[in-house]
Amino acid sequence: MSAIFFLTGAGTANWAVRIPAVQERLGLTPGQLGIALLGVSAGAILAMPVAGRLVARHGSRPVTRVAAVAFALALVLPALAGSFAALLASLMVLGLTNGMLDVAMNAQAATVQQHYRQPIMSRVHALYSFGGLAGAALGGRVAAVGIEVKPHLAMVAVAIALASLVLGVGLLPASADAAPEQSPTTRLTRHLAALGFVAFCVLFGEGAMVNWSAVYLRDVVGAGPGLAAAGFAAFSLTMASGRAVGDALTTRLRPVRLARLGGALASLGATLAIVVPQPWAVVLGFGLIGAGLSSIFPIVLAAASRTPGVVPGAAIALVSMCGYSGLLAGPPLIGAVASALTMRGGLAIVALTSLVVAFLARSLREAKTDPEGGVIAPPRGTIALDALADSRHHVRSM
Repeated sequence: MSAIFFLTGAGTANWAVRIPAVQERLGLTPGQLGIALLGVSAGAILAMPVAGRLVARHGSRPVTRVAAVAFALALVLPALAGSFAALLASLMVLGLTNGMLDVAMNAQAATVQQHYRQPIMSRVHALYSFGGLAGAALGGRVAAVGIEVKPHLAMVAVAIALASLVLGVGLLPASADAAPEQSPTTRLTRHLAALGFVAFCVLFGEGAMVNWSAVYLRDVVGAGPGLAAAGFAAFSLTMASGRAVGDALTTRLRPVRLARLGGALASLGATLAIVVPQPWAVVLGFGLIGAGLSSIFPIVLAAASRTPGVVPGAAIALVSMCGYSGLLAGPPLIGAVASALTMRGGLAIVALTSLVVAFLARSLREAKTDPEGGVIAPPRGTIALDALADSRHHVRSM
């Protein structure tokens, strides 16, 4: 299961460091690139309800195996795009496969977590980040020596597809988490709404680093392809390191305090990259963003999977959809701000959303149950979240 996280991170990073090359080949403006990148998040959000339903009905193992191979093959599609429209379509397909895989492998991880007394979600997500680090290093080296995007991503796609087929054999059986008898409807309680909003802000920041870090270093600092990849590598390194120790930090500091400190640190990193447009400062700033945000999303997913009365896969799908909405909003918003103002203005949004994470950290307190098994929401976080919870809407999460 951990290996699937590693391969997914490696595949994503190899694509991320080649974004500037694809942008240059197609002659896209920052705004056009932002709209094209919107396709990844849009596809993921469309896939997640379906993934939740499939995981509940068939279990996370078969869904993870199929989605991993589909994701690998979809990686090569952006390299084949010959126009803006083709790139947008290819990124939507990549997002569909990534969204399906994201829900399935996190549901598998949540099921594995049930067999451990100590938290493991950050550790598992660390493998995703270490995969991102390895992918960024490989992709940066490939870009530096002048290898074209198409053969690069094709080789990565084949390697990940074959590895996923072999490693998928070791996943827990489908019977471990399949729950076809339970309702596919998940109520958006105040607890899940709060977790979803935190996930939105965290993935907004992560998506900004994946999609814009190399572009920021190239356009603001004037870095070449190799150095441009160093920014994403620094983000991936600190993200992986933070997640590697995240379970221990969660146990020691508790989720609320860890999220407060992490949000503040990420905001500081974004501010440093904005104020000091020098290579070392930008790379350091991106590293601080990775360290700050590293453990928060795993904490959110772990809390969602333990929501009383909800199938873990369904809760994960719902919160993941909220998180990917941050990825959905991020690329076009940052691209629009970069076109209207500067790339620094776009990065300022990351500083702001990171502060929001720190402000809403208290929402990570786990929901309690009343004597009848109902969910009692944690203390109120914001007026907006209270209003959302009181609206009594029901959300189809599967």
